[in-house]
Amino acid sequence: MTTPTADSDTRPAAGGLPVQAAAARRPPKSATGPSGRLARAAMLTAVLSAAGSVLGLARDQSLAHLFGAGTETDAFLVAWTVPEFASTLLIEDGLAFVLVPAFSAAIARRARSGGRDPVRALVSSSLPRFGLAFLVAAVLFIAGAPALVHVLAPGLPDQRLAADCTRLTATCVLTFGLTGYCSAALRAHGCYVPPAAIYVAYNTGVIATMLAGGTRWGVRSAAMGVAVGGCLMVAVQLPAFHRRLSGGKADTVRAPGKAPDEAALNGRAVHLGLIAAVLTFALCRQSQVFIERFLASPLAAGSISHLNYAQKVAQLPMVLSLMLCTVTFPVVAQAVARGDLAAARARVERDLGLAACVVLAGAAAVFACAPQIVHVLFQRGAFTAADTAATASVMRVYALGLLGHSMVGALVRSYFSAGRPTWYPVGAMAVGTAATAGAGAWAVGPWGVRGIAGANAFGITLTAVLLLAAMNRRGVPVDVTKVVAGLVKPLLAAVGATVAGLLAAASCTSPLAAGTAGCLAVLAVFCVLLWALRADCLASLVPVVRPANRKPRHAR
Repeated sequence: MTTPTADSDTRPAAGGLPVQAAAARRPPKSATGPSGRLARAAMLTAVLSAAGSVLGLARDQSLAHLFGAGTETDAFLVAWTVPEFASTLLIEDGLAFVLVPAFSAAIARRARSGGRDPVRALVSSSLPRFGLAFLVAAVLFIAGAPALVHVLAPGLPDQRLAADCTRLTATCVLTFGLTGYCSAALRAHGCYVPPAAIYVAYNTGVIATMLAGGTRWGVRSAAMGVAVGGCLMVAVQLPAFHRRLSGGKADTVRAPGKAPDEAALNGRAVHLGLIAAVLTFALCRQSQVFIERFLASPLAAGSISHLNYAQKVAQLPMVLSLMLCTVTFPVVAQAVARGDLAAARARVERDLGLAACVVLAGAAAVFACAPQIVHVLFQRGAFTAADTAATASVMRVYALGLLGHSMVGALVRSYFSAGRPTWYPVGAMAVGTAATAGAGAWAVGPWGVRGIAGANAFGITLTAVLLLAAMNRRGVPVDVTKVVAGLVKPLLAAVGATVAGLLAAASCTSPLAAGTAGCLAVLAVFCVLLWALRADCLASLVPVVRPANRKPRHAR
């Protein structure tokens, strides 16, 4: 990607891509415009993210095949809490909310700066500090592994095995932190392919290490794979990160009349509050996993494993629904930075509608075909039919909270898109986490792991409601009434599609055939009902697909 110079008539647009200033004021006419680039970026991100998710399923299948769902896997999954928390905090949410707006602003200054490259200044002032913080945190997690395991799962039988696995997985605090830093910088530059490929590299490393060392080291090999996969996540992004960083001006040139680190110092003063808010939000959100495993640790062996397998499969629709929001987050951040709130509002409202459609279709398929999906994916080796039944029942309960998870992921990006500290999302998430803990403590007695999953769905849905209710006052000023009204029709379509999927799945005896028939019925009925109800999300979907497929005029 060429870097805009100070005397060029360009400015950063969607995803940090330079366009002519005059052309940026009118809609693109072909796939060569910003919308076409954004659509292609979304499609590439979707393909690579889907590949990473497929490999994630293969990773979980390998874990289930080699070690089943028992005491050993429960011990590893307690240690797995560290990379789960680190990925949320350092890759998916936390660092992205801080650094994407910061890099977007630096790229905008780069286009009109005649002195020191603001992007390099930002990297030189922030990366060493972040890197040191990641390293110190990793060392602390490694040293405190036994105490951490005792806090997370006091009822776990094999505390020593869990501590050994935790020491290995704790290395991801450093590697995931560097991964998240590079991902945020690249996405702000409009470079989406390497960040989208990180989970392909990561899961490949975990699977390869587990298969190579499973016989010799047992479930510890899976923890070793986390360490290997974390290194691969950094390596897959370094070449692109280096190219974008070296695309600016030399650091030795200073802007006239300005202290060399004035902008960086001002940025750090603002970012400290933002970092605190983002870290606290991510901690509250990830605390739902801590609560689940704490409540499940005294239950029968395999309970934590059933929760984990169910959650991993059920969350796939949520991951797919947030792909577009991940790609467009720099677009919203740059629109807010320019003061173009109308463009930011339109983008956020459109993303919310599309995310809801995708996640509700997926939730309907998960609920309708849960037993067949779990049977096809996991029932082999040490994973028994009883494990399939327990996991499927939990997965159906998780599906009830998928819309809430997706809405929280989409809405919180809008709250942090301005790059300023805001504590309302933290308060909303804290209320939802408290609701999860209270409901889970009450429900685990009569309903076991299904009660824990139901508490998760209740808590995250409450958080989504609180975030949406205050959106027009504290975040990007969207039309809340319009957004809520736009969710009703997809919800009705999802209910109808779920019924159709249940009937279709029941008509077949083979798990593979039943699952396929059920998923196809869900998709077909969901789309037909959306069309019959004239849902707005269908109209929003057309511009996303069309620019990437539309031929230039001269080729028609």
